[in-house]
Amino acid sequence: MGNTSTTYPLLVVLGPTATGKTGFAAALAARLGAEIISADSRQIYRRMDLGTGKDYADYQVGDQCIPFHLIDLHEPGYKYNVYEYQKDFLKAYTDIRTRNKQVILCGGTGLYIEAVTKGYRLISVPVNQPLRDRLAGKCLEELETLLSQYKKLHNQTDTDTVKRAVRAIEIEEYYLTHPQEATDYPRFETLYLGMHCPREIRRERITRRLRSRLGEGMIDEVSALLREGITPEDLIYYGLEYKFITQYLLGELDYDTLFDKLNVAIHQFAKRQMTWFRKMEREGTPIHWIDSEQPQEAKVQMAFKIMQEAALHKEDKQ
Repeated sequence: MGNTSTTYPLLVVLGPTATGKTGFAAALAARLGAEIISADSRQIYRRMDLGTGKDYADYQVGDQCIPFHLIDLHEPGYKYNVYEYQKDFLKAYTDIRTRNKQVILCGGTGLYIEAVTKGYRLISVPVNQPLRDRLAGKCLEELETLLSQYKKLHNQTDTDTVKRAVRAIEIEEYYLTHPQEATDYPRFETLYLGMHCPREIRRERITRRLRSRLGEGMIDEVSALLREGITPEDLIYYGLEYKFITQYLLGELDYDTLFDKLNVAIHQFAKRQMTWFRKMEREGTPIHWIDSEQPQEAKVQMAFKIMQEAALHKEDKQ
C-alpha cells in the first residue's frame, strides 16, 4: 500500500485503555508516512512513563521510528488543561501538514479528542476560590452529582479525584457567565477509527498489564517523583496509578489493597471512556470500530478499507 494518502487530513484512533491504540496507530502511520499526535491527558508529563502507559517501543515499526507529538511536554506537578491542549495540538498539526504529512490523533482522552475535532470554543478558566471553599468537604460522589446537573459538560471522563471534580465544576460555572470570551477553533475533515474488544478480554488485559507494570517498576517511578520534590497532593491529582501508589507509599494502603483498588479504578476508567465514545456516536460522530484482537496487518487492512469507503461516500455527496 506504500505511502497511500487519504482524503481526510486528520485520522483519529481512539478507544478505551488496553486496546492497543498506539501500536495500531504506529503501524498505520508507517504505511501512510504519517505522524502521530497524542490525545492522552497524562502523557504530556515527563518521567511519568509506566503510570501513563508511554509505550515508546510501539512507535518503532520495523526500521521506522514514527514521529510523535505532545508527549513529555511539562514537568510533573504542572496543571495542564484542555485549553492549552487545543493550542499545542494546533501548533503540531500545522507543522505536520506544512510538511505534507498525514496526521493521526491517537489516544483515549475523549475530552481532548472532541476539543480539537469538534472545535470546542474554550476559555482559559481562572481559579474561583469562593466556589472551591463552598465545595470543600464534599465527597467525590457528591461532586459528580453536582457536575452532572450542567447541561453542556466540558469535562467528564477525568474526574476520578475530588480535586479534578472541583476543577470541572469550576470550569462549568465560568462558562455559564463568560460565554462571550470563547474563541473560534478551526475545523478539520476527520475520520474516526475505534479500537474495541470484548469487555472480558479488555478486563483481563488491564489486570495483566497492571501486574506487568508494577513488576517493571511503576512504584519506583512514583517514589522517585516524590523524592525529587513533587508533592503527594500533586501526584494524587493525576489519579489512577499515581493516586493509589502515592497512598501506598504514604502507608495508607497495603500492597494487596493497592492492587485491588487500582485494578478496579482502571476498569471503571475504561468504562467511562467507552461511555464518552458512545456519547460521541449518539451525537452524530461516526466511529468505525475495528476488532483489536485481530493481527496488526489485518487491522491496518481494515483501516484502509474504511478509508476507501469513506472517500467514495464523500465523493458521492459532493
